[in-house]
Amino acid sequence: MNKYDSLKLENQLCFPLYAASKEIVRHYKPFLNELDMTYTQYIAMMVLWEHKEVTVKELGNYLFLDSGTLTPLLKTIEKKGWVERCRSREDERVLNVSITEKGEKLREQAVHVREQMAECVKLEKEEQTQLYAILHKILNNL
Repeated sequence: MNKYDSLKLENQLCFPLYAASKEIVRHYKPFLNELDMTYTQYIAMMVLWEHKEVTVKELGNYLFLDSGTLTPLLKTIEKKGWVERCRSREDERVLNVSITEKGEKLREQAVHVREQMAECVKLEKEEQTQLYAILHKILNNL
């Protein structure tokens, strides 16, 4: 092994993670286009479908996104009528995001996206569970 082997693409854990992530998001695109949403909008809406209302900070923590990314995203989905943003009554510095009725209705249209993607990825249930656990271990360690 020479000193440059560590620089070979085939020896990089980050590369297959990056490439797989990029390809998965690319495969989501046709399903999400039908809903007029991007992948980032989709994952934000998943948090809101589950929690109904969160602070911008909480949303960022769930999605591993900073406010610089979230602000334009939230403005866009607010214009679409899926969410509302308002300042907290307790602390004006806190911005709350809540799902609207229109956003809730979108959930019915989005419910099959995961199944459609499972057809593309083709992992057994056990493999999905293992991969999910490993990826979250990486995220938690970083």
